[in-house]
Amino acid sequence: MLTITRHPHGCLMVFPRPEWEKFRERIAQLPMSAQGWKRIFMGYAMDVDMDATGRVLVSPELRQAAGITKDAILLGMGNHLELWDRTAYEAQEAQAMQGPMPDVFSDFSF
Repeated sequence: MLTITRHPHGCLMVFPRPEWEKFRERIAQLPMSAQGWKRIFMGYAMDVDMDATGRVLVSPELRQAAGITKDAILLGMGNHLELWDRTAYEAQEAQAMQGPMPDVFSDFSF
């Protein structure tokens, strides 16, 4: 089972159920000042099952929230996946590539 919910950057987050439980606990502990985002993360969360070929059905509400209309891209992000509208992701990536690398990468070895 997977859980899909909204991401603040305009994509969807896809969690294996155990990782969703950890994320949900962290969200639930946020203060009242974050109540709006708590509602977004938890209120949009939908559990989905994979079919026999490993596909999942993403609800129209979640597709609309992420602007996914036709082509999508799935990115591995460690403990979860991000599901993006391809055009939106390509714009985000181009913007990131135009700027300098963040300082946190100054001592990072590739």
